[in-house]
This record gives sequence, structure tokens and C-alpha cells, in this order.
Amino acid sequence: MALREGTLRLNLLLNSRNVYRFNSSVGVRSLSDNVSSKPVTSSAPEIAGDHLIYTQEHFALKKSLRKIIDQDINPYVEQWEAEGIFPAHKIFKILGSAGFLGVNKPVEYGGLGLDYSYSLAVAEELGNIRCGGIPMAIGVQTDMTTPALARFGSAELKQEFLLPSIMGDKVACLGVSEVGAGSDVSSIMTKAVRKGDEYVINGGKMWTTNGTQADWICLLANTSDGPPHRNKSLFCVPMNLPGVQIARKIEKLGMWSSDTAEVFFDDVRVPCKNIIGKEGMGFTYQMLQFQEERLWAVANILTMMENIILETIQYTRQRKIFKRPVLHHQAVHFRLAELQTEVELLRALLHSATALYIKGNDVTKLASMAKLKGGRLAREIGDSCLQFWGGMGFTSDVLVSRFYRDSRLMSIGGGADEVMLGIICKYMDTLPKN
Repeated sequence: MALREGTLRLNLLLNSRNVYRFNSSVGVRSLSDNVSSKPVTSSAPEIAGDHLIYTQEHFALKKSLRKIIDQDINPYVEQWEAEGIFPAHKIFKILGSAGFLGVNKPVEYGGLGLDYSYSLAVAEELGNIRCGGIPMAIGVQTDMTTPALARFGSAELKQEFLLPSIMGDKVACLGVSEVGAGSDVSSIMTKAVRKGDEYVINGGKMWTTNGTQADWICLLANTSDGPPHRNKSLFCVPMNLPGVQIARKIEKLGMWSSDTAEVFFDDVRVPCKNIIGKEGMGFTYQMLQFQEERLWAVANILTMMENIILETIQYTRQRKIFKRPVLHHQAVHFRLAELQTEVELLRALLHSATALYIKGNDVTKLASMAKLKGGRLAREIGDSCLQFWGGMGFTSDVLVSRFYRDSRLMSIGGGADEVMLGIICKYMDTLPKN
């Protein structure tokens, strides 16, 4: 019943927008004609058999998103990679108008009101973008800056920041990491001191994705001198306020098309109403956001991994060494089989965690496991496949070399591998206590 109601909401909302009209017999505009709570049993390879969490509506959503990727994004990726930035407002407006920036967000604020499995399907499909930077920027908008706002923000705050972010009219960025506090969120130093009806913010944020283009920042700051887990609050801060300074655009090893900024806050005054939820609950809210962020990141990189393996198979069929296709060497086709097996194992973990999450379970341990495995597997696939491309793999002309650069962030951003291991150990009750 919940799925049926969610799909009806999806169709009603999309029909009220000026979205893409596709010739496909099952597109986002025609989902209400195909409402079903049963798993899809199409003959198409991607949707054959019973899927653990996806139905025909999920695949219709993915298919419609793929049209946008092929028409409005992939033809320009090379240009945006060379320029070191992509037009976030333009792309986000296209995606927002089509409903893809608020799949699991409330209908009253422009979202589709669906469960998180639909967001996961979107994340997987965005993996078909031929770089890592643009999907990451989109993920920041959908699954890193807005989850806490959607859950705990006031109606006034949602109207001002969530609605335009879902519709693609505003670009958001996340202000958590600092120079001395990356994965260690408890160590942030940025402060927000209450003075009357305002908070005065001082400090700085580092590695801020979308930072040079953002209209607002979801900012984590210390609001008291209490224990690290109870002294933090989340704020919606417009980036055009006096005292907000974009110090520089950071040049990176990978993710070239995604702009990353260092941001400073010098006596920035924001109204008290701009706090998300309750004062002192920011750390908890951020930890909850991390669950969705990590699941999203794994879903996104899974598709990229598959594409790299597929393109490597195609290339090694053509490339010859010692008068034989490279693929015909046992070391090559066995290694690719091992990597594809690892991808399928990761997918099973991800979908299992998501199935539990949409039922209201705490999946912090499973999300951390998936994030850990995703980062390490991406490095394995990037390294192994690049090797099979030989000298061509060391150029910037092929996707595998871009993936090699971009995917390295997976083991760092959103919590480093070592932090994931600590979380897993905590849930296993093997972490030594102080």
C-alpha cells in the first residue's frame, strides 16, 4: 500500500511540472498507468526476475533520468572537466524540474514523498555520468545537505531553503569538515554564539563541495562549551550574508568538474529561526545524514565500477599482446571475474541495508561496511583495470583514468576507511573503551 500511494504521489507531482516528455511507453509521466507493488518481471536484462527492492516504477524512474544524463550532461562532461567546474544552477534546475532532487522528500515542499529505495535508484543511475564530480555535487544537494532539514527543520525553514533546493532553484553545500577536523566531526572549531535573536558565526570550513556556486550552506557549528556530541547545532546559512568569504577554489587530484571551496565566516549573523531542529542536536542530526550519504555514495560508485569493468572488457577484446587479445589471457579474464563478483557482493549488502533502512532500522553498521568496501573495491577496480589498458590507461583520454583519480576520494570523503572501521568495531563491541 505504501508503495502504491508513493507511486501515485510520484505521478501526480511529475504531471504538475514542466518535465521531459519521452516516447517511452513507461516513463515518469505514465507511472500511474503501471502502478504495482510486485517486483518487475520484464525480459530486460537489468530488471529480469524478482528484485530485492526495485519495482517497475524504480526502473521507469531510472530510465527517465538516463535520458537527461544522455541529453544534458554527458555531452558536456569533457568541457566541464577541462574548465574545472560545471553549471550547477542550470543542471540542478533541469533535474529539479523533473523531480530528481527530492525523490524521498515531502510532497508539500516539492518532493515526491517516496521511500529511500527510489533515491538509491537515482544514485545508481547517476553513476552513468562519465565523471565522478557531477554526481557527487548532486548527491551533496540531495543526500548530504537536505536530509536533516527535511526531517527536523521548521516549516518556515523548509519553505525558504528545502523547497527551492528540491526544485533546483538554489544550490546547497555542506559545511562540516575543517582544516583540523575532517572525519573527526567532534573536533570542529567553528562557533555560533547566540546574541539576542541572532547567532554570530565565526570559523571556517574546508573541502566544501559546490562551495563557489552555492546559495546556502548547511553549517555545523559549536553552540556551547558542553561535551562534543551535545554542543553542536546545524544551521541554514545564506552564502550572500555579510562576512561569508569564499577564500579559494581548491584544486584537486580528481573530481575536476566539481567546484570545492574553502569558506570563512567572520561575524556572520543569522536569525535564530535558521537553526535546524533543536540547539545542541546538530551532531546527532549529522550522524543521521551520514547514513543516507554513505548509502548514496556506494550506490553511485557501483554503477561506475560496472561501467569501468565493461569498458575494460571491450578494450581488452580489441587490444592484442603477443598476437592474442589481452582478454584471452587467463590472468585478465579471471581478474575481471573476481572484480565483478565483488561488485555483486557489495550490491547485495547495499540493497539489504536499504531494505532495512526504509523500514526504520538503524543501518549505521551496514552503511559503514558498504562505504568501507566501496572505497577499497573502487581502488582495486581502478588499479586493475587501468593496468589492462596499458599505456592508454595512463592518458586522460579514457574513462578508466578519470575513474582512477575520482574514485580515490571514496575512501576519504564522508568518513575515512579508518573511521568506518571504528564505527563497525563499536557496533561489534570490540572497540576498546577509554
